[in-house]
Amino acid sequence: MEVVWAVGQVGAVWMAVVLGLIVLPSALGISLGISEAYMWVLVKTLEWATIRLQKGVKKPQPQMPQTPTANGIIERDETPMEKEIARLHRADFEFSHIFYFCRKGFEAIVEDEVTQRFSSEELLSWNLLTRTNVNFHYISLRLTVVWVIGVIVRYCFLLPLRFTLAAIGITSMIVGTTVVGQLPNGSVKNYLSEVVHLTCSRILVRALSGTIHYHNKENRPQKGGICVANHTSPIDAIILTNDGCYAMVGQVHGGLMGVIQRATVKACPHVWFERSEIKDRHLVTKRLREHVADKNKLPILIFPEGTCINNTSVMMFKKGSFEIGGTIYPVAIKYDPQFGDAFWNSSKYNIVSYLLRIMTSWAIVCNVWYLPPMVRKGENELLSHGNIRL
Repeated sequence: MEVVWAVGQVGAVWMAVVLGLIVLPSALGISLGISEAYMWVLVKTLEWATIRLQKGVKKPQPQMPQTPTANGIIERDETPMEKEIARLHRADFEFSHIFYFCRKGFEAIVEDEVTQRFSSEELLSWNLLTRTNVNFHYISLRLTVVWVIGVIVRYCFLLPLRFTLAAIGITSMIVGTTVVGQLPNGSVKNYLSEVVHLTCSRILVRALSGTIHYHNKENRPQKGGICVANHTSPIDAIILTNDGCYAMVGQVHGGLMGVIQRATVKACPHVWFERSEIKDRHLVTKRLREHVADKNKLPILIFPEGTCINNTSVMMFKKGSFEIGGTIYPVAIKYDPQFGDAFWNSSKYNIVSYLLRIMTSWAIVCNVWYLPPMVRKGENELLSHGNIRL
């Protein structure tokens, strides 16, 4: 009994500290300076680690045999194709000549710019996260000790803290939207719904140790419009709703995500589709147009790329998002990979593994730019963002 009582006391103190120092200030939209102090210490630590790594690289390393795969990478032949073709023309044809063109074709596929957008961005310097530096070797005892301390802090302190905040945020979202959803439609319900969404989003951002900088707020999406943004991670929606409310568009899910969807749609006009409806393009367009036609409804949030990209560039937007009509509000989201990789490679990690990686990163730091609104002028005029660089 004494052990149970002691555990209960520790849990009560833990919840009191979390609620008093993090949840309550984030719900009120204020900061006690804890996040700023944490980021300052983190930046200074990473700067010191970078200097130590640079000094370690300058030390003489044993020479490795000069083979094409000494470093695990096949070196590419930079001989111009025109020069090689001219050389082949001067000799009699041999069947082995086709191997040159096959190799060039494979190189073009491997180094294709589109394919590279679906792998994590390479960092210029190690950020003390094991998974972000595959070429790391022992540099010094002090750097190793700092890395071990970082592992302990991230897994023994930050992970439980972030899990607690995430549980509080998700529970508050479900309970709050369910209660607000029982109210009759009107301005009071809309106001309370926005308060619940903003409050819970702020708590969830704190669960990610998020530091977000919003630029050009005068261009924020307005009601009756369509917000289009580049897509890097499932947390993109949380990043945006931390600064304003949106009506989400997506497929109906099961499990915990399904519970959240069913609760939030009672208080906010989100647009959820069944799997069979998503295949019906005309039905989807009709429902979105009906939403946009009501200028009192929240702006729709759409990710026109259709999949997660590694945040180094923007893929061509699918034109269906611009056929709905209404005012388009482009938004650009850029994450800082130095503090944690926000990119979700769904072919490599499931959602649980991805969230574990996010919650054991140092922090999520990003910038959000609200771009000037756009209006489609002609029937055949399409907006193209394929050449935007982040």
